[in-house]
Amino acid sequence: MKKLLFIAFIALAFVFESNAQSVQYKVITSVESIVPMGLGRSRIVEEKSGIDAENFTTERTDGKKSKQKDVKRSDAKVSLFAETKLLNFYSIAGINFQNIASNDALISSKINTLVADGWELAFVTSAVESDSGKGDGKGIFITRYIFKKVN
Repeated sequence: MKKLLFIAFIALAFVFESNAQSVQYKVITSVESIVPMGLGRSRIVEEKSGIDAENFTTERTDGKKSKQKDVKRSDAKVSLFAETKLLNFYSIAGINFQNIASNDALISSKINTLVADGWELAFVTSAVESDSGKGDGKGIFITRYIFKKVN
């Protein structure tokens, strides 16, 4: 009976230990330019200094009153971040498939580095604002890679 209680106590300790783990998230963003002739800028961006969203969050009291005017946008900007240069989707001749393959290699390298550091790729989401035709000449392809790490 004592052995059974001891085993139950140890098992219960493991359950509480596994529940005590915290999860941390990290977002990496790739921005790939779809501006013709390679004039755009493409990067992988990673913030390096944390920021607390609570410092920039207010609540409305009656659906109209807000203290958002007390929150300065400039205070929400991080100044410490990493940029990894990517190639643009377009070159002078149009879509450049070598650039796309090169970007895939760079993004894969970034993901592999984070995985080796203990991060797990949890979610990926992307969006496009594309060239809308003659006279526009602007557009980006943005992807957010959301990683998690269990501490």
